[in-house]
Amino acid sequence: MFGLDAPTLAGFVLAAGALVLVPGQDTVVVLTRGLRAPRIGVAAALGVATGVLGHATAAALGLAALYRAIPAVARGIALVGAAYLCYLAVETLRDDAFVASEEAHADGADEAGPGVRAGYRRGLLTNAANPKVALFFLAFLPGFAGGADATGGMLLLGAVYAVLTVLYLGAVGALAGRAGRLLEDPRKRRGVRVVSAGVLVVLAGVLVVGAA
Repeated sequence: MFGLDAPTLAGFVLAAGALVLVPGQDTVVVLTRGLRAPRIGVAAALGVATGVLGHATAAALGLAALYRAIPAVARGIALVGAAYLCYLAVETLRDDAFVASEEAHADGADEAGPGVRAGYRRGLLTNAANPKVALFFLAFLPGFAGGADATGGMLLLGAVYAVLTVLYLGAVGALAGRAGRLLEDPRKRRGVRVVSAGVLVVLAGVLVVGAA
């Protein structure tokens, strides 16, 4: 489908799943809304997934246009993407985003109110306004979709990532009490970050090999 074989799609699901598990800004927004009511947490998760789809679509269409205009740029983007993924790996190890975001959102305040619609908007805006998410998809999708002439593949992978996001964050929102206790354990958060950083480094290596 869209030029993606089963092993490539399976590899993407494993890599994306590991990255979705990293406790970060989106996780905290969903968690704090879920503590109010499970349905609000799930709505926030749907908002985050909508933001993911937007970023993935923009990345896929933008890269496709760039590849058509300058075919030789694909190798350069792959190498820049590999460098950025290594940077993300270092940041993942150094920065416990959950703690920082937890302190900033300790009261779970939402100017628009505590309802389901407000939860969805908060999740959407938090993800859509994060430039790191856009840069991540620019680096992440081409390595699996094959670069040029792979717009459909990148869109499909973006949709898969959004589905994984809503499945995981939806569970976080619905089970906010238990999820909060899990994420409060520094050792467990550290373990997740180490695994995710390792996945990012492996992906960077895949990009470099593919660009060679």
